[in-house]
Amino acid sequence: MGDEVNRAALQRSDPQKYLHQLETGRDALERMVNDGHMEDNSPYTGVELELNLINDTGGPSYNNDAILNRLETSGNEEAFYAAQPELGSFNMELNLPPRLLEGHGLTWYESDMAAALAEVRHAANRHDTGLLPIGTIPTLYAEDIGPKAISSAPRYRLLDEQILNARGDNIQLDVQGAESLTFSCDTIAPEAASTSIQFHLQVPASSFAHYWNIAQALCGLQLAVGANSPYLLGRQLWSETRVILFEQGTDTRPAPMRANGAIPRAWFGEKWIDTPVDLFDENYKHFAPLLPITDEEDPLGEVAAGNPPNLNALRLHNGTVYRWNRPVYDVMDNKPHLRIENRVVPSGPSPIDMTANMAFYYGLLLYYGTVGEPIYHQLDFPSATANLHMASRHGIHCDQIWPSFGQLPARYLILDHLLPLAEEGLRVLKVDTRDIERYLGVIDQRCRRGVNGATWQVARTYVAEHRDRLSRANALKAMTCDYSKLAESGLPVHEWPV
Repeated sequence: MGDEVNRAALQRSDPQKYLHQLETGRDALERMVNDGHMEDNSPYTGVELELNLINDTGGPSYNNDAILNRLETSGNEEAFYAAQPELGSFNMELNLPPRLLEGHGLTWYESDMAAALAEVRHAANRHDTGLLPIGTIPTLYAEDIGPKAISSAPRYRLLDEQILNARGDNIQLDVQGAESLTFSCDTIAPEAASTSIQFHLQVPASSFAHYWNIAQALCGLQLAVGANSPYLLGRQLWSETRVILFEQGTDTRPAPMRANGAIPRAWFGEKWIDTPVDLFDENYKHFAPLLPITDEEDPLGEVAAGNPPNLNALRLHNGTVYRWNRPVYDVMDNKPHLRIENRVVPSGPSPIDMTANMAFYYGLLLYYGTVGEPIYHQLDFPSATANLHMASRHGIHCDQIWPSFGQLPARYLILDHLLPLAEEGLRVLKVDTRDIERYLGVIDQRCRRGVNGATWQVARTYVAEHRDRLSRANALKAMTCDYSKLAESGLPVHEWPV
């Protein structure tokens, strides 16, 4: 949720007017979709990369403001990427420029990620801070959570207040995994422990539902190969603990609604869709606005006049519903378009790993979108949901349910059947053959070796606890410092020493 908001605007807000703007914004979007007024162009991609900041002992470093200020004063306003705060004061987000993947687009992404991280790392080092591209920061503990853990940006302070107000009691984390965690606090700061890399794809409105459905079906596979979040608050939980942390850490449901089975704001979905408007209808139906800030735009009037509306109310509400595949409406160069924002993959470990995750996702998405039979015609939605949950818990060692094969280990499904399809999909995007081999080769090696970020973290921590006889807390700090250095090396995680 990148749009800036402030307390004064929230205090001036008119909830009834906001609901009216949500409704008219939805109707304006439907009209633009149905009348073909949306941009129908090449498949532009984009990347947002979230990071954690750590101190020299591996713990969280609460100084994103100082690092962002240093980047600005050192001429970063001319940079090829944009840096901004995230929810936690120990978080940052980097936005890379959109591009086509044709030719060496994947290599450019890896190179841009590495260069952006190097610049930010240089600025961070001036404040005795390191960078940690990881799913959940392993070294955040209960004593680290409080007001200092939330970014100073007004929208995050307001979001913290609004979620707690809507909920009516403390945030409750209750996770049963390899170990167990029960934790209660009066802030959403634990959610800041979670960071991801987000893949955007601009698609025509006429085929948005088609690609969104495919993206949903791929979520379990993405987490199987990309899981990188085994630790939270000192406990080993799920391979991708981000999933359950998002669900519980942003839960606005009061106790009676939770007891009655109301839907949490971090949500996979309930069905395949027929139109992008279905998703905004679900937002309106299931989730009360958290930041009901209005403006004077008349969305339907703008559409009637031939102008693309901003749809600020609809976009702000959409930004506070935490789907794993979020619909994005945007206007660029006075042209409206729709994107799928794929949010399921965690950050890290290294630029080549993140680019490999990107190649695997885009390859399968384009294969099932243009070459093979759409996977959602063969896979039912409950099975797609089950795949996400199995991969979240067990990562690269999970099973997946897949048409024609039933339930089988994800590693073998990917190696024996899906990597060739991902290659075909990347060829649809005209990706250079050497890029295809390089990045899908990383996925191949992860599956053959049974290694991803989550398994490496667990193995490294285990070694430190037992060989070096460290406490769990000190073992996690040692592992985190080693992880940060190895991520900087640029090696893929399957080649990291344990």
